[in-house]
Amino acid sequence: MEVKVKGFSRTLLPQVGIEGMLMALFPVPVILAAMMVGVGGATSPPWRLVAAGVAAFSCLVAAFLILRRPRWGRVLAGLALAGSTISIIPFFESNPITVLIGAVLIIGLGYALADFRPDIEGQQCHRPVDCSLQRARWSARTVFGLVISIVMIDRPSHFLVNGALTVSVVVMLLLVTHWIWRRFRRALAMALGVVAVLVMGAVVFAFMSGYSRITALLVSVLTLLILPSSIRAQERDDRWWKILLSHPARVLLSSFLGLCSLGALLLLVPGATPEKGISLIDSAFTAVSAVCVTGLTVLDTPHDFTVFGQFLILLLIQLGGLGIMSITTVGMHTLGRRLSLSQERLMTSMTDTDHQDLVISLVTILRFTFMAEGLGALALTGLFFFSGDSLGQAAWRGLFTAISAFCNAGFGLQSDNLIPYQSNPLILHVVALLIVLGGMAPVTSLLIPRWLAGRPVGVGVRLALVTTVVLLIAGAFMFLAFEWNGVLSGLTVADKIHNAWFQSVTLRTAGFNSVDINTVTNPSCLIMIILMFIGGSPGGTAGGIKTTTLALLVITFWASVTGRSEVIIQNRRIPPHTINRAITIVSSGALVWFVIVLMLEMTQQIPARELLFEATSALGTVGLTVGGTSQLDDIGKIIVMIAMFVGRIGPMTLFMLLSDERSVPVARCLDAKVSLT
Repeated sequence: MEVKVKGFSRTLLPQVGIEGMLMALFPVPVILAAMMVGVGGATSPPWRLVAAGVAAFSCLVAAFLILRRPRWGRVLAGLALAGSTISIIPFFESNPITVLIGAVLIIGLGYALADFRPDIEGQQCHRPVDCSLQRARWSARTVFGLVISIVMIDRPSHFLVNGALTVSVVVMLLLVTHWIWRRFRRALAMALGVVAVLVMGAVVFAFMSGYSRITALLVSVLTLLILPSSIRAQERDDRWWKILLSHPARVLLSSFLGLCSLGALLLLVPGATPEKGISLIDSAFTAVSAVCVTGLTVLDTPHDFTVFGQFLILLLIQLGGLGIMSITTVGMHTLGRRLSLSQERLMTSMTDTDHQDLVISLVTILRFTFMAEGLGALALTGLFFFSGDSLGQAAWRGLFTAISAFCNAGFGLQSDNLIPYQSNPLILHVVALLIVLGGMAPVTSLLIPRWLAGRPVGVGVRLALVTTVVLLIAGAFMFLAFEWNGVLSGLTVADKIHNAWFQSVTLRTAGFNSVDINTVTNPSCLIMIILMFIGGSPGGTAGGIKTTTLALLVITFWASVTGRSEVIIQNRRIPPHTINRAITIVSSGALVWFVIVLMLEMTQQIPARELLFEATSALGTVGLTVGGTSQLDDIGKIIVMIAMFVGRIGPMTLFMLLSDERSVPVARCLDAKVSLT
């Protein structure tokens, strides 16, 4: 098969290997359906076997079409993935922790299929023998991984499992035979072909004798050892990490996913928790909540984690709040290393800065962050000390609270958060100030004095500051009005005002609470949900759709109802693509929120009010709860973890994974007339 990509000088050998992988994988749906017999009382109903059969056939056909007819190949491969998912539903039901791993794998494969663009029409090939070798090597790797996976699951043998595994091995040997026929002279090829046929016969005999797994493992290992590796140099050009690191959305997703996984493993270390330890699902939930700077907890941080465990949580909060790529870039600059051109383009697109200002902007972020956290830690240490804590306890609590507040994480070292300090306005206002500063971009925070002095600032900065002030004042006023005789009853008038202001601030994705919000009234709950969905400002550690997005939509709405054809702010025109992006951010956030709420409604026996609040809090990376977190089962925890993760990287990022650089020139398109009223 001759393949060459338009606009590329390298060959598509790694992509050709996908054909071999799909050919070896086509019996997998049948294996999955057979392995589910007896899991959770499952008896493999006919519809599940039919789904497995359709998926297997789709996978085989996709192997032949994926490079020749990419669109149909992706559709059939997606159908095979869907059928395989249906086959393992009983395993998900009986092992909730596997839902998270399975969801990550299935979503990742789905995005990989949607993003697959071989674009090989009418192109000429490298060498057919290399293509055949690549198919054979990938099929051998696939069979090896398949055998290891089956052994790790350790289900009792089933004749369908062994038979399907044998089919995969036979397919692998057929691909090896095809390469032999292309590679060697006819006489030698025929001799080696006879050997391959004999090996196939031995594999079939091993299946009949009950040794299919060990035989498949040995044959796949021997195949990998025997096949030459002359094309490895070309494979290096398309390493998997280059695929991950070539797109801003992929970098963001993979870095946070890696940090969440590492954090979950670290929190399982014996020294991180008391002797009783914690479960894997609770460890993963805590790690995701810390990395995504959310603050939702299923464990009591001061009692269920040791000081070392609390330090790990604090480290995850700091890394998640600052961003791994920002820290890495500044570290490389400090060590005198330069970023490559591709790395610089990637970072400028992620940080929305100019090429010349990249390192300066990142250094400013780190300096401002550490200065604000340091000053906040000193102030809180003194306040906690005068509130009755010992000096060591006050220092640790002050540092932890300052970093958690600035990163908008909401983790605290008090079991009831900041409720014990609801009558201490100094603590509340210091924490609130850190939340506000962390919820905005450092550049925006540094321009506050200039803005207060009436001097001109950029349009983006002005929108962020004005919207923030309006939301803070409106939120405090409404919370005060609705809860005057509610959760604020029993406090003095001054304390009511202090706590209403603090709750308005913390709703900006911080997650701290100074009152018991489990008993807030329904109007307050609705206002809180709206404020959590809006979130903080761009460039900060807050989540939500962001204040500037809301401001642009409001201004666009007003321009539309007043008959203006363009949106003008401070004598500056807002380009249509910026408005379209704002609409997309809100739409994608609302769509993901609806899906999360629907999933929770289907799986959890929790009142609707708690579920709506929980979903919004997780997606907005807020961390407040009205009692829903404690009622979640393992499936519910996994859904909330996914919501926190999506909220941290941004719902729009998920859809950006499907984007490419190809577009239709506007000059080639005629204007469309669409009626909207």
